[in-house]
Amino acid sequence: MKNKLVSKKKSFLDKFFIKLIRKFGYEVIDQANLYIPSKDLEANENLSESGKQSISIPLGKTEITRKIKSLTIIIRSYTFGDVDGSKVMLDQNKKRIFDLPKIEYTIKTIKSVVKSCEMANESFKDIDIKIIITDDKSKKESLNRINQVLKSSNLKTEVINLKENEFEDQIKKIDTEGKNISKNMISNMKNLFKSIQIAETEESDLFYFLEDDYIHTKEAVTEMLFTYEKISSQLNQELFLCPADYPYLYSSIDNSKIFFGNMRHWRTVNESLITFLTSKKMINKYLNELKLMSTIRHHPMELKLHEIYKKEYCISPMPSLAMHATNINSTYGLPPNFNWKKLWDEID
Repeated sequence: MKNKLVSKKKSFLDKFFIKLIRKFGYEVIDQANLYIPSKDLEANENLSESGKQSISIPLGKTEITRKIKSLTIIIRSYTFGDVDGSKVMLDQNKKRIFDLPKIEYTIKTIKSVVKSCEMANESFKDIDIKIIITDDKSKKESLNRINQVLKSSNLKTEVINLKENEFEDQIKKIDTEGKNISKNMISNMKNLFKSIQIAETEESDLFYFLEDDYIHTKEAVTEMLFTYEKISSQLNQELFLCPADYPYLYSSIDNSKIFFGNMRHWRTVNESLITFLTSKKMINKYLNELKLMSTIRHHPMELKLHEIYKKEYCISPMPSLAMHATNINSTYGLPPNFNWKKLWDEID
């Protein structure tokens, strides 16, 4: 049970005064103990109301004009490396942190996203959240484990298995440098193409495209949704959000605009991997560029996405909301100043 910092009962005049000023759009904060009686919350807690207002102490209130209606999360599952016991990263010989089979990272990712969505539902009661897993060539045992995790939640979920030769006639086998593309990369591009195809046809307000090696903090989805509402309302435009604070962002000196989301700072970035959240409007606007990213192997693979960021805002959180579980030396991997082991252990 929550311990109250305020022990004295409010008088009739106090209660009347609180109700009165709330009608004028203001809140009372007891500066002696940083308690907000009208909300029964402390000033450092989440004070925002989805679809209505974002409140940050001491910055005040932002009226939400861009209300979120629904969210579809598409997790691209690649556990094919487990067929031969491989523990290395896609198209690389580097091992991942914790040195485990790929399926373990996929399961951790899905579990963390499910928990984060369940927490988000407490604040965003009026929006539909759906999780879709697009899988290519996983073993039956791996698919059974994935389905068990999904069935344990009350969320809307679906597993879509890619067909053997799906999209292969649309994917160029030679990259932009004239080199042959590996089977693993073709599988990766097929899965991305499927994700974009789903977003093209599925009716949802926001889409979160996600690789299967991002372990999320419990508050990740909540913060992303509140931040999207707030910043999009302030700028009066749609956005791209990335959940990770990548180490490469600190390897060069680039100009960034700084925003305050709900409970975190966010900054503009010019690059990300193919894990990002955006709106159906943005997907329709840049559908051709997104499809090109899944049919032609550029260098980097995310080149078309980075070109979009030259025209639109993409923001990344500080500190990170997710851990990209790659090799410990990867510049696009583990977020700095982050307790990786603690988060990994918290996901049962």
